[in-house]
Amino acid sequence: MMAYQITLIPGDGIGPEVAEATVRAVDATGVPIEWERVEAGARALAEQGQLIPDDVFAALEANRIGLKGPTATPIGGGHQSINVALRKKFGLYVNFRPVRMLPGLKTRFHDLPLDLAIFRENTEDLYSGLEHEVVPGVVESLKIITRNASTRIARAAFEYARRDRRAKVTSIHKANIMKMSDGLFLKCCREVAAQFPDVQYNELIVDNACMQLVMRPETFDVLVMPNLYGDIISDLTAGLVGGLGIVPGANIGDHHAIFEAVHGTAPDIAGKGLANPTALMQSAVLMLAHIGEREASVRLHNAIYQVYAEGTHLTGDVGGKASTTEFTDAVIAKLG
Repeated sequence: MMAYQITLIPGDGIGPEVAEATVRAVDATGVPIEWERVEAGARALAEQGQLIPDDVFAALEANRIGLKGPTATPIGGGHQSINVALRKKFGLYVNFRPVRMLPGLKTRFHDLPLDLAIFRENTEDLYSGLEHEVVPGVVESLKIITRNASTRIARAAFEYARRDRRAKVTSIHKANIMKMSDGLFLKCCREVAAQFPDVQYNELIVDNACMQLVMRPETFDVLVMPNLYGDIISDLTAGLVGGLGIVPGANIGDHHAIFEAVHGTAPDIAGKGLANPTALMQSAVLMLAHIGEREASVRLHNAIYQVYAEGTHLTGDVGGKASTTEFTDAVIAKLG
């Protein structure tokens, strides 16, 4: 069997540590992968003078699949988000975040069987980055919503719901205020919903949705929304199950896909062997399923869950005392 060619972007801060741990776990499944390692972020800027060097784009273009650790983005200035740049470059219009409770992990909602799926439109809205200063002290930022982008993210959510035997898709919007932009998004969702009569459909205004997610998260199933709301709500839902350190992320287009950790770079613990690789490992679970290696995907998923259920080899951020290596070794041992 020929090996899969997959681009690996380790990232900044704890990125190289969680990336190495994840590569070890994926390789232990027995799936033949040749990893093409390229640098993007702070290290690339220091060594090559570019945040995203040309070899990153070339590798992703050729391999079509990428696994990416966290990269830093300055607040209020500096360079554009690397994540946003890669999503735009490769047309990764689906941001998919499954949010599930890990066994044995104590959270405010650990007694609820939470299993949510977030579908966030990934290419437009306020993240189009179209900003300018109208006059000194007045800045305008343009919110872009198109029929094409709204329809394809809605279709992705409904197709997933049908394929995964999900009961309901909820569209999140603010069409009561932004009647044209969010109104168009809502109209597209309704049109797609009409083509999936076997899937229940409902709508919630974004502020009410946030309240309902905190009060009764178990009533949600699949959620679909524009870019900005998706960025906020996907982090909110991660908080319900233990935080960004454990939930996976996938950016998927028609021809390319990048699977990534959605947490930060945690420079304060970088290089200390304390980082939790769960988020990137769970992203690799999605990656394996995406490339058709479903048996390996299930095995890695189950191994991670077994380690959490036992609770003896967890990292400090989730109440344990294990190092990154010890956690990884435990996951690999469960793979058999």
